[in-house]
Amino acid sequence: MPSSLPKCVAPDATRALRSPKLHAVASRLAGALLFATLITPSAAMAQGGTQSGTQSAPAAARTPLTLADIRALAEAHLAIGAVHDSADALSAQTKNKTKEAQHELSVKKREQFVAVLKTKGLDEDEYLRRRFLISTNAEYRAQFDSVVARMTGAPLPGRIAPPVVRGFVAASALPAGMVGTHIGHVTTSFVDTPDKSGFLPMAFAEAQIAAQHATLATRTPTDLAAMQLHAGHVLHALDPNIEKTGPGKGFGFVRAAGGVAQHVELAAKESTASPNVKTHAQHVATASRSAMKRAEQAVALAKQIREAKDAAAAATLTAQLASVCAQLAAGVDSNADGRIGWDKDEGGLQQADEHLKLLLAGEKK
Repeated sequence: MPSSLPKCVAPDATRALRSPKLHAVASRLAGALLFATLITPSAAMAQGGTQSGTQSAPAAARTPLTLADIRALAEAHLAIGAVHDSADALSAQTKNKTKEAQHELSVKKREQFVAVLKTKGLDEDEYLRRRFLISTNAEYRAQFDSVVARMTGAPLPGRIAPPVVRGFVAASALPAGMVGTHIGHVTTSFVDTPDKSGFLPMAFAEAQIAAQHATLATRTPTDLAAMQLHAGHVLHALDPNIEKTGPGKGFGFVRAAGGVAQHVELAAKESTASPNVKTHAQHVATASRSAMKRAEQAVALAKQIREAKDAAAAATLTAQLASVCAQLAAGVDSNADGRIGWDKDEGGLQQADEHLKLLLAGEKK
């Protein structure tokens, strides 16, 4: 980001505009921010433009978008998300609650939007045109989603099947004997979990809590105490042996994901296990252990946040923590081939769940 960028953005958020690693903080806005009106109708009309979907629609459709056009739009979208978050954090501060301060922040926020567009070679009219095409053309939207997924590591929208949950897999759907018993421990119920759910539903629950509080930490980039509080909550969800109290289930993601890998492998080792069980058990276990490695990274980041001496240092770490925690369930496209697999350290709980379903489907044949 050029040095001329208006200084409404906090220093850590300005770094977020520069660093792809921190783009994941803004990716949670992917569904809403792109299609929100960042430019007021009066401003757009003053420059000869119109709101997307109205008078500009026929003209907008005449010039097709290239992949480079879509990439520039995606980069602008993620950078604008970081600006949006930082401006909102400043707006929420008590010292900025006056009408004058709110107006000044609003003006500077808009200046930052324009500055972001300029760095991507866009003006407001062209931004609106591309936004309109992305919102109305399924092929363009698919390309846009793919580009954002590669930049942020987030999963492609609508591509993730719902996880196996407690009670979803009936006993009759499980393989016979101890093979089915061990798989049932993964999918349905295990005596040691707090709610007697299976290891996989418990892992999903703890991952969701960790990701939620990691995201909450990013929303207060100037409040060291708040960031450290949420870092502790993340630790509790990941491993309650490290942090005894918090909003987690009290079982811990690490233990739950480890249970998934252990018990699916126990099923595969049974003498009655079919080749189908042995194949997909390896995939489930590998994806689960990849997620556990990511949890180790998240634990290390959360500990660094709690030991940080200033908010700026902690804010940089919270952005990384939010990205890693989101990957516990979603996995990450580490080789940028457009998909997240179960192997090559890409897998997360979603990939474990997908291959568990393939395992069960294969046993019905």
